[in-house]
Amino acid sequence: MQRVEVDGVGTAYEVLGDGPPLLLLTGLGGVGRAWGAHRERFAERFTTIVPDHRGTGQSDAPSTGYTIGSHAADMAAVINTVGLGPAHIVGSSTGGAIGQTMAIDHPDTVRSLVAVSSWAGPDPFFEAQFIARRRVLTDSGPRAYAEASALFLFDPAFASRNQDQVQAWVEKASAGTPNVDVMAQRIDMIRAHDERARLTAISVPTLVLVGEADVCTPPHLSEELAAAIPGARLEVLPGGHFVYIEHPDAFFDAVVSFVDAQ
Repeated sequence: MQRVEVDGVGTAYEVLGDGPPLLLLTGLGGVGRAWGAHRERFAERFTTIVPDHRGTGQSDAPSTGYTIGSHAADMAAVINTVGLGPAHIVGSSTGGAIGQTMAIDHPDTVRSLVAVSSWAGPDPFFEAQFIARRRVLTDSGPRAYAEASALFLFDPAFASRNQDQVQAWVEKASAGTPNVDVMAQRIDMIRAHDERARLTAISVPTLVLVGEADVCTPPHLSEELAAAIPGARLEVLPGGHFVYIEHPDAFFDAVVSFVDAQ
């Protein structure tokens, strides 16, 4: 993987394929390989840039400095270092939040934005969910946190039919020796994300995607996000928060159709 530093913090990223530049930003887990087969699939059509967020994967894990703004600066630096920008940004959940802030604070790096399973700012349900999940993390550890998180991240119907796949995700999400303090700071980071007062500054074409059974960031949050960004379009897909895992073809086709139209 390649690396770029912002204020002494290194962000690791890989570049796959050839074509128009497309940045894939994963969710709260932060590791780019969570996109699975989508990395290679997008690389068949795009120069696909896949970073690890600070604090995750092969990127540096500073003891402080976890904000959506710092992540947006990291990812803008990645695009500028690759030298192919502005790029199409496809961000899932936390990645969608980072994409919003990139489009506002680093507009020269963003060609279009696809915000998947994301939100503009927290509401009482969002707050309560992440307060509870953070407590599970700090009180019971990463394994219990992954098990609890799966209840919010997968469509309940999908989880019931695909228990082995959900269990495999739990095993992977809790593998190794996760830094609980960094994980907790990253939860605090997304609780603090609120761009509702600035979303009118986003001028790039924007698609907001959400699964109809998303428990983690329910569809009403995507409705609010799409309504606040000038010209944004909302599309509801089958599935839960992990719509790109549960319905990969519908997700991929929606993204490619939108990006190709730009």
